[in-house]
Amino acid sequence: MSFINHKTKEIHFKIVYYGPSLSGKTTNVQWIYEKTNGENKSEIVELPGDLERTVFFDFLPMSIGEIRGFKARFHLYSVPGQVVFDSSRRLILKGLDGIIFVADSQKERLEENLESMSNLELNLQKQGYELKKIPHVIQYNKRELPNSMPVPELSKVLNKYNAAEFEAEAIRGKAVFESLKSVSKSIITLMKGGSL
Repeated sequence: MSFINHKTKEIHFKIVYYGPSLSGKTTNVQWIYEKTNGENKSEIVELPGDLERTVFFDFLPMSIGEIRGFKARFHLYSVPGQVVFDSSRRLILKGLDGIIFVADSQKERLEENLESMSNLELNLQKQGYELKKIPHVIQYNKRELPNSMPVPELSKVLNKYNAAEFEAEAIRGKAVFESLKSVSKSIITLMKGGSL
């Protein structure tokens, strides 16, 4: 959950990109990093894996404004997609405020999407969270590929809590910021409903 730093007058929020291996989680985070103003962000940290990296950085978006006199700082994390890194995924989920589930739209990746969504819910339950109570969005990535499934079919099996959905091409930045803005707005709205 959010961390409040009274000294710097900042509220820190953690957003985790979750999904199957090579679905575009790291591409999303790297795109945001490249397009974010340098003075308002940390260095990007990459933890290499066998096939896929875990990346994270934090930034201070200027467009959000303040929440009761505090600035919002977002920490973005991508999790490794392979099942062998499940303990790393659970660790990265600790203290999260929001999730962007990045699904691979390709028809042959449907089973992996379903397994990853099921794994996400299981890992959240192990930590006392419920996906339906956490701000989250679903990003259907790789829409530019000819074998991508129709969004209504993907939505029917992946979006059981009626989360906001985005058709994305993360490699080109399409719907990358829109996905982030949507989950950030839900987090801020939830925070404003509570108290500091």
